[in-house]
Amino acid sequence: MPTKMLQIPTVDGQADAFATFPDRGERHPGVLMYADGFGIRPVLREMARELAGHGYYVLVPNFFFRHGPAPVIDLPEHIGEEVRPALMAQLMPLIEAHTAERVRHDADAYLRFLITQPEVAAGPVAVTGYCIGGLLAMRTAAAHPDQVAALAAFHGPVGVDGPGAFAEITAQVHFGHAESDLTPEALGELNRALDAAKVDYTSEIYPGTVHGFTMSDTDAFDPAGLQRHWDRLVPLLDRTLANS
Repeated sequence: MPTKMLQIPTVDGQADAFATFPDRGERHPGVLMYADGFGIRPVLREMARELAGHGYYVLVPNFFFRHGPAPVIDLPEHIGEEVRPALMAQLMPLIEAHTAERVRHDADAYLRFLITQPEVAAGPVAVTGYCIGGLLAMRTAAAHPDQVAALAAFHGPVGVDGPGAFAEITAQVHFGHAESDLTPEALGELNRALDAAKVDYTSEIYPGTVHGFTMSDTDAFDPAGLQRHWDRLVPLLDRTLANS
């Protein structure tokens, strides 16, 4: 599976990024993948390669590029609960500085870069993300309804912008929530907001999961949750991008 380390030009400098795609000498539908708050690291590269193996060009930008190349903080090989609080203390100022305006500016640059890559097919793209990356994916889809045909977010705070945030989304959507993140009542409220915005979606709590369940380098990892995520994500992309 070919891989590249790339530099994406943005209004605030160069964003480092990881890309991977099938080795078939063809052009493939593009997918913009946003990492969780811990950023680009071996597990994200592995997940990107897994998705690329299904026939997609996957671009994973370092959305904390203003603070340096990925990883922006020193990360252990395994992010256990004993080190998580200290790591989050370092990351929270970066997350808080990553305003909605920055997200939109960066999304413009990431999508412009993605669709001009020689290995990327013409046509719509997909965005997917994990944890805070799920929120970035949602904001990207809302800002680019003409380009984004599919949106998926996993254990992401997709409701924090309020119910009006879904109004501009025209993509087909899947939200996979951790059981520890969302009560059934909160899920119902979120889904009613999606209904009101006339979004074509699925939105569900993954049983027995905690926040971060897709990430195999954390204590939150749940193999069944990760597989459920692939079982939802790949068909969504196949439905929406198959003709690209």
